[in-house]
Amino acid sequence: QVQLVESGGGLVQAGDSLRLSCAASGGTFSSYVMGWFRQAPGKEREFVAQMFWSGGSTNYADSVKGRFTISRDNAKNTVYLQMNSLKPEDTAVYYCAARRVFGVEFDYWGQGTQVTVSS
Repeated sequence: QVQLVESGGGLVQAGDSLRLSCAASGGTFSSYVMGWFRQAPGKEREFVAQMFWSGGSTNYADSVKGRFTISRDNAKNTVYLQMNSLKPEDTAVYYCAARRVFGVEFDYWGQGTQVTVSS
């Protein structure tokens, strides 16, 4: 069973950086797409970024393009989300997710980690 555990959230000021980690286990992740999503209070969950584990192809939401970077460490089975130039509107619970390459929906989700950006 695939398990995803996020870490690295916290309280930062606008303009600061933060790196989230997602430790993945229980799967052969070379055949997965890994994603980051976020949900702000009173809003729907939204896509942030994704990466094809094999090959490293990435996609980003327009709101984070140029500021956030998704990456992976194959040896550690860990996916990262480097967040730079943080803004108050980036405040949300951030979730790591995984789906099989030929799947449609993200099937596996972490418990989430809170990121709060103060102005």
